[in-house]
Amino acid sequence: MEKRKLGYSTFRIQRENPETFYPFVFNDIMGLSQQKGVLVDDVKLALSGHVKEGYLFNPESKLPEENEFYNKSPTVNDKVHVLVCIVPADTLSSMRDETVQKIRDIRLEASRLGIPQVAVLTKADLVCPEIKRDLKNVYRSKYMKEKMEQFSANVGIPMNCIFPVKNYHEEIDLSYDTDALILSTLRRLINHGDDFINRKAA
Repeated sequence: MEKRKLGYSTFRIQRENPETFYPFVFNDIMGLSQQKGVLVDDVKLALSGHVKEGYLFNPESKLPEENEFYNKSPTVNDKVHVLVCIVPADTLSSMRDETVQKIRDIRLEASRLGIPQVAVLTKADLVCPEIKRDLKNVYRSKYMKEKMEQFSANVGIPMNCIFPVKNYHEEIDLSYDTDALILSTLRRLINHGDDFINRKAA
């Protein structure tokens, strides 16, 4: 199970037809803040498309070029089009300085490559009673705005690229407000990816 967490995984969203998928994928990398998290150098390699799916990250050393999972000739489909930083909103206050620095280092590399960067703050309802009472308050909450501003200042991601969402964690039924917030965020991520591809093609 632990190895699976360390692996570089690709996720696709299926359309109504079981044989077809939407034309985008998500690549997942284990967190930076864990005691033995992924190395910043390996994230930078992934941004450029040099990491093949299934690679098990080594917390002690970066992926070497001679490794079978090193992609020496990445295509445009192998490269990252949007860097998404997922952070639980209830951990923002306790985020360690070294984690912040890692995010900044990765973000700067993404900027060098022209890759847009966004952040998704999960568990927004757990940090503010206003939001817990009514999810429509997520962008009206002063407390949440302060947390977003602090995170923006710390890591350099602009406020208009930080999206708070609510997780499904104990609910049995789907919620329109929860889905609307998640889908709105997903649409923004796709738009950023489209912009990146269009700029590269121009």
